Amino acid sequence: MTNNGDNFNVDNWSTQLRKGIVELCILNLLEQRELYGYDLVRQLTQMPGLGIAEGSVYPLLARMRKVGLLTARLEESPNGPVRKYYALTPAGQRCWETMNAHWQELVRGVDRLKLPGERG
Repeated sequence: MTNNGDNFNVDNWSTQLRKGIVELCILNLLEQRELYGYDLVRQLTQMPGLGIAEGSVYPLLARMRKVGLLTARLEESPNGPVRKYYALTPAGQRCWETMNAHWQELVRGVDRLKLPGERG
């Protein structure tokens, strides 16, 4: 996306939107199963449109763990260094449910504002 010209920066808006969605993406991935950090990073950095840098995921995982949404455990790896696996806590599960319900409500609301032929 590029700047629309006038005084509105679409690139900035897009960046802020993506930042707000990353936590939801992490919760959605971990709701499916426990994952190790690098696998989370790989899936997030390959997600079309998210545009997240590898270095920004680990601090977010640490913060989510600190507030009690995630647990982490270390496991020896046969192919290299020890791996840190992340999983949802019960609070993380509740947060996952709440955030997804809010996300769906928001998407439905935005879609209702579009013209009928533009709805996804």
